[in-house]
Amino acid sequence: MIETSHSRTGGQILVDALKIHGVDTVFCLPGESFLAAIDALAGATDRIRTIVTRHEAAAANMAEAYGKLTGRPGVCFVTRGPGASHAAIGVHTASQDSTPLVLFIGQVGRAMRGREAWQEVDYPQMFGGMAKWVVEVDQAERLPELVSRAFHVAVSGRPGPVVVALPEDMLAGGAVTADAEAYRRVAAHPGQAEMERMRDMLEAAERPLVIVGGGGWDAPATRDFQRFVEAFDLPVAAAFRRQDILDNHHPNYIGHVGLGPSPRLVERVRAADLILAVGPRLGETTTSGYTLFDVPRPAQRFIHVHADPLELGRVYQADLFINAGLREFSAAAATLRHKPAAGWHTRSRWSGEVKAARAAYLADQTPGPMPGALDLGAVMLHLRETLPKDAILTNGAGNYAIWVHKFHRYGGFRTQLAPTSGAMGYGLPAAIAAKLLHPAREVVCFAGDGCFLMSGQELATACQYGAGVVVIVVDNAMYGSIRMHQEKEYPGRVFATALTNPDFCALARAYGAFAERVEDTAAFAPAFARARAFAAEQSRPALLELKIDPDAITPSATLTQLRAAALKAGHGAR
Repeated sequence: MIETSHSRTGGQILVDALKIHGVDTVFCLPGESFLAAIDALAGATDRIRTIVTRHEAAAANMAEAYGKLTGRPGVCFVTRGPGASHAAIGVHTASQDSTPLVLFIGQVGRAMRGREAWQEVDYPQMFGGMAKWVVEVDQAERLPELVSRAFHVAVSGRPGPVVVALPEDMLAGGAVTADAEAYRRVAAHPGQAEMERMRDMLEAAERPLVIVGGGGWDAPATRDFQRFVEAFDLPVAAAFRRQDILDNHHPNYIGHVGLGPSPRLVERVRAADLILAVGPRLGETTTSGYTLFDVPRPAQRFIHVHADPLELGRVYQADLFINAGLREFSAAAATLRHKPAAGWHTRSRWSGEVKAARAAYLADQTPGPMPGALDLGAVMLHLRETLPKDAILTNGAGNYAIWVHKFHRYGGFRTQLAPTSGAMGYGLPAAIAAKLLHPAREVVCFAGDGCFLMSGQELATACQYGAGVVVIVVDNAMYGSIRMHQEKEYPGRVFATALTNPDFCALARAYGAFAERVEDTAAFAPAFARARAFAAEQSRPALLELKIDPDAITPSATLTQLRAAALKAGHGAR
């Protein structure tokens, strides 16, 4: 403990704790329920930057993106009731994506609790199934203790969100209390026997395959993981929206499983005789609705590495469970070497298979034609050839993201920010957080028209704080992914999925951003060059509105084709 002898407000004790824990950025939307904390932040501008958003969901998403980018807890402040409800989406994403996040919520005064006072909510009940821990601080003297615990819980084991409720009168009142020391991450380390057994299983395999994913990675861990992969010459597929753990240019990277995976990659996964899952939960999207592997016992020999012991065996039984932090596992794996054995050569006996898998991935990187004057596949090829390797691409949810995930090659750790939770509206807040954290790197946000309208007001935030991001709005005048499912299940019965959109360019210009509409493929490259130049020179966002033929719903199928197939299968007879 760090001793103090003078009285401080609860708000000051809280902000002093944030300084001790190394917080340098806070995302918030101010509310009267935590004015004392805002006042303390006003006196801490030399250490903590406060970013004020236009919506609490955006503040929470920015904090979640910060947690992904840094491995440190993203910090968000919102007010009680409506503010907490809006911020819940960020908590849910942090939970499903295993991202460290601490959400501070203003609360009604302690004397009013239990009376359904104005905007009162029981936060342990509201967030109890979503956050790793939820606490309401009823005494200012306990702030150092409980904030320290919040940070420890957020980063230790499987990272995730913590919610801390702050009664208004507690923050405004004074107290004398000692400060806690800075948090330290705690993680399990893999045992030597487990690592040796993993090595033996790999060396006995004929067709091994690695699926990498999950939260809790950092740059050194990804470098260690790469060394391990190279030493054993293993083919690596990425879990859903975890494509930046291994550089996609690396010869051992063979693609991603999740939404729109290559059919040949799916075949390879099913034909593998050993699956090494490093980090992923192996949830619904990564496993194609739990059909990629048999439940509960996969047909392949199975090794599952995860930071949370409660996740191991939750869905899939394995031949070997390894409970370890991903940094700790990767450090141990990087030092693992083959046993001296007759017949084991410098390159593994499955190196030909790795090369074939890589060749199949590269062959799948050439997009086919799509209807309409503007081809998204060609757009992605131009970006792949034009953007620097360290560019950060962000997106929310929608079918437009299939083109991004399928045809972009992510250049390494934290060049991808996308919610595995499937949350719409994530892309723009995440892009702003990324640009504020890495101002020298290019940041490109992809958003569908419906996705963009859930957070488009944050263009004002980007202008206010000088975040020169480039936003690509894919406009097909509908909620595309829902329309796709609608045509599959209820062909021709189109309802509740059409959109009447604003003039996106006029809207962007009203906020102070650059904007152009792009309606054919040839116009994209020069428009993108102008947008990049504006964002870099003016430190303000630039928006390109891409008008897409609504029939172009995925890189491999049109709505017309999906409807015809559904009618042929008899779905239209409902």
